Amino acid sequence: MLSTAGRAANFTNEGGVDGQVRYLHNVMGLWLLSESIRTWEHAGETIVLADLLRAAGEVTGPVAVFDADDQRFLAPGDMPARIRDYCVEHDLRVPRSNAELVRSILESLADAFARGVEQAGVLSGKNVRVVHIVGGGSQNRLLCQLTADRIGLPVLAGPVEATAIGNVLVQARAQGLVTGSLEEAAGARRPQLRARSVHAGPDSRQPLAGTGNRGNRKERPAHTRRPLLF
Repeated sequence: MLSTAGRAANFTNEGGVDGQVRYLHNVMGLWLLSESIRTWEHAGETIVLADLLRAAGEVTGPVAVFDADDQRFLAPGDMPARIRDYCVEHDLRVPRSNAELVRSILESLADAFARGVEQAGVLSGKNVRVVHIVGGGSQNRLLCQLTADRIGLPVLAGPVEATAIGNVLVQARAQGLVTGSLEEAAGARRPQLRARSVHAGPDSRQPLAGTGNRGNRKERPAHTRRPLLF
């Protein structure tokens, strides 16, 4: 798919097996969270991810929604400090605790995912009815729920090892162990691939329209919905 609008939105066409082309737009992932945890642990804190996500899900006050794709977040380093600096620069609420910062990260990623999906739908002319989250991020129940709430569509979370499964299927077909297209091979094994359906909550937002100005984001009033538990 080639268009001026697609190029301006930073979409590309990625070649794949069997001549397939994936309409691709890269969005920042859980790197923000992993780097934050690394920073806290380097400072001597003991971090238990499940406890941290549970605390983030129980945050009831407003949290900042920032541009997760800002270039400052690409390199390794003190991610919590960079996020706080961004919030100060853009007049957003500065996270006051680890839980608030994690909630802010996940709300911001969900916002980026929702905008990316909507842009893909607009640019391709396709009606998006479900969002798939695969890989390690699919295990983060809070992120999946926030994404469903942000975009107002169901999210299908999993499988966790999606990349490895695809690699195995390609190698199996090359060895003659499976036949047909990769879609057929994957479809035959779909019952064995564990996925979890996540639906938007009653107070979810409607899908966001247009690309908007990614330089700033509004605070998300977490108190307007029930607490989310990991």
